[in-house]
Amino acid sequence: MNMEVGNVMAPPAPRRLEEMQLPMVMMRDILLKTMFRKNLDLVSDLSRAICLPVPVTQELVDLARSQKLLEATGTLLANSGGEMGYQLTDAGKARALDALSQSEYFGAMPVPLEVYGEQVKRQSIRNIQITRDQLTAAMGHLVLPRALLDQLGPAVSAGRSILMYGPPGNGKSSISNGIRDAMGDKIYVPRAVEYAGQVITVYDPIVHSAAEEQVDDPNSLRRTGNRFDTRYVRCERPTVVTGGELSLSMLDLVYNPTARTYQASMQLKSTGGIFIVDDLGRQADPPQALINRWILPLEEGKDILALQSGEKFEVPFDTLVIFSTNFHPNEIFDKAALRRIFFKIKIDGPEQEDFLKIFAMVAKKRKMPLDQDTLIHLLKNKYPTIDNVYANYQPIFLIDQMISICRFEGIPNQMTPELIDRAWENMFVKEEHIEH
Repeated sequence: MNMEVGNVMAPPAPRRLEEMQLPMVMMRDILLKTMFRKNLDLVSDLSRAICLPVPVTQELVDLARSQKLLEATGTLLANSGGEMGYQLTDAGKARALDALSQSEYFGAMPVPLEVYGEQVKRQSIRNIQITRDQLTAAMGHLVLPRALLDQLGPAVSAGRSILMYGPPGNGKSSISNGIRDAMGDKIYVPRAVEYAGQVITVYDPIVHSAAEEQVDDPNSLRRTGNRFDTRYVRCERPTVVTGGELSLSMLDLVYNPTARTYQASMQLKSTGGIFIVDDLGRQADPPQALINRWILPLEEGKDILALQSGEKFEVPFDTLVIFSTNFHPNEIFDKAALRRIFFKIKIDGPEQEDFLKIFAMVAKKRKMPLDQDTLIHLLKNKYPTIDNVYANYQPIFLIDQMISICRFEGIPNQMTPELIDRAWENMFVKEEHIEH
């Protein structure tokens, strides 16, 4: 049974143990480790902890009982709707400790990587069609030239890589965030995936913001818990933002040698969403090396990761990658790399008319009354000294500076030519030689 929640097909919950496509021993051990670590004795509680439906959890409990690793406590617990209690036998405790020494992972049953791959296709970033209205609404707080939206719209709808370049302070980061906000739908992120008997945790509350969860009332007649596979968390499309701190190692699996568990790479966590590389060219690794690492994923829709053993395996790569840089692309990439980035969009500073719109918008927000003489002074006397090059960050900078000066001088918020001159002084540093 396929279910659709929003417009993304939800992963159906497994109905029997044999549907799980996971090694039986692994599932049994995760059950034992979870009982041991969380001190659980009811199937309904275990079912929530390992994120499987009650009948499937019961099958797993019965399997462990047949192997003398669990036993029924022999009492129907009255305060739990007459449920039977279970406990680990001595052999079960020994097995749980042995399994924990091999991997500390317990809790949600992982999703086999292949099965997750099918869900990735169902919720692919390339299935999204963003309209001009959606994009305009998400960028509503920005003053952008119409031609820019003409370029951004098709780029986002294609779900392919985008390179935004241009002088600093013109909103490349804000535009990236606006693109993220335009994607209003939800996707399903696995708590963990399994490959070759290894568990890799994927869901990360820092990257994935969970949509409202429905909690079942155990006494209600209509149970909704099986509406979709609860080994997944229904989330907003994820956004990973990295800047100067990005290194090539962050694109690999993270192994915890103490717990013997893996955590998904930044790239894998961003599946179905956006990976923003801000300030490209400021990282310790050269931009060309970073782009080379992305060439295969961008072209083939898959990434190659490695386990501690050195074994390499494929994972889906379904991510809109947005590179943003203050450098000209020809300075940091060779032609082959540039050819592989699908959309290249220049983000320039505003024209005078848009600059004034931004200035008025910021002034209104900051409760700063506009003054015509001051604006004329700014445009006629100040901007010519920098060849009339306007940038989106300047109105905010100048107005905030004037507000700080007014507070210091104990006067109400106001703009005057003299206050603009003082604010302007702080926007640029004079070229001069300082003796060390």
